[in-house]
Amino acid sequence: MNASKNYLELYDAADDDDKYPLVSKWINSDDRLPFFAQLRKERAVLVTPECTLVARFPDVRDMLSMPKIFTVDLYKPKMSVTGPDDGYLMAHDDDALHYREKSLMQGMLNRDDLPRIRKLVAESAEKIINQAEGSIEVVNKYCRMVPVTLVQDYFGLDGVDPEDLIEWSYWNQYDAFNNQPFDMLTDEQSQYITDKHNSISDKLGAYIASLVVRKLVIIKATSGLRAMLGYPKQILLRLLGMSVKTKPDDIVTRMLRTAFAKEVDFPLTRLGINAGGLLIGAIETTSQATAQVIEYFINNPDLMKKAKQAASFEDRSEFDALVWEALRFVPIRPDIFRKASADYIIAKGTPHQTEVKKGTIVRLLTQSAMFDDYAFENPDEFNPNRNWYHNFNFGFGSHQCLGKYIGMVMIPEMIRQIILKPELEDAGPINYKNGPFPEEYHLKWRVVSSV
Repeated sequence: MNASKNYLELYDAADDDDKYPLVSKWINSDDRLPFFAQLRKERAVLVTPECTLVARFPDVRDMLSMPKIFTVDLYKPKMSVTGPDDGYLMAHDDDALHYREKSLMQGMLNRDDLPRIRKLVAESAEKIINQAEGSIEVVNKYCRMVPVTLVQDYFGLDGVDPEDLIEWSYWNQYDAFNNQPFDMLTDEQSQYITDKHNSISDKLGAYIASLVVRKLVIIKATSGLRAMLGYPKQILLRLLGMSVKTKPDDIVTRMLRTAFAKEVDFPLTRLGINAGGLLIGAIETTSQATAQVIEYFINNPDLMKKAKQAASFEDRSEFDALVWEALRFVPIRPDIFRKASADYIIAKGTPHQTEVKKGTIVRLLTQSAMFDDYAFENPDEFNPNRNWYHNFNFGFGSHQCLGKYIGMVMIPEMIRQIILKPELEDAGPINYKNGPFPEEYHLKWRVVSSV
């Protein structure tokens, strides 16, 4: 990082065509935090030719609290199913569909399940680590594979190749969040990502349809189909490949078992779209957060020592707090982007008040906000005892991550299982292969004999 560089002086001196590329370069490099610090101090709202950047905590929080004004319109073409008014709930701003379906899905993702989820994650992680025998390419073999287990066993998206689930999550995430007008991609690069997304969307849709039919048959088999066909339940379950002792319980099954009144407006088509949404948000985001925090701990030996000690405690809260503070320094992305649906004055009445016009793309610099001394005392210090409600890693407001509480146990547990390994080290930094996500990261550790 370069705290002495005058970023705004360089920005102001650049030609108009070069201004946003400079900003983009700083945001995507080790210059990010000092650049954000200068923005907060000298130009809390930076209007560039491509978009407007917002750097202070109160302004970011304010704008994320107004989804009808600062909209997710940029998501809509990426998440539509049959038209611009359809699609996943994340593509809707504070309307009846968003409010209804997010409420329904939050009920299905029962927070009482969190101990079960953490246990499932721990068992899956341990199995992969033990089979690795002291060396692993952690992104593809671990960071993406452990969430797949959750997707299959808890969400219920089973009966499919794990690599398909990973691919479907990857290209949906890539197109929606990293193929936007401000991402500085060539037309060819942007079209390639869109084409990949479109090709996998058809496959995902066909899979979800078959999944719903298959699980409906299983539900009928356990609740009355035996009487219709004249077979005992035990025989039907065996024919379906299920244990007689098994009572299916996963999120897709819960949705299908639930009788929704017609007025609730949650037909099978909407149920299927929400089932697909569970997948898309679970794998790639978790993988990135896990890999980046592991690397951050390895690169900070004193912190690694604390993390190893906390990882051994029966009470996980101290370790989890270390993870969330680390993600303040290495979040999965530094911003949340929105599009203005109306003219608005940011920070009205302050020295940095700025008018944004309807149609403006705004990049709300959430990482900058998490280093604002308005909400974070001594923000440059690593302090795990911070106010969780000031953390933007799961977003904020009506579009806060649906799976927030699952992520709050899954990500730390995945990291903990790796951190516990003795003499853990990497073979070099994470390789992003010129993309937005970690693609390759090699770890090794000393294997302790069980004899």
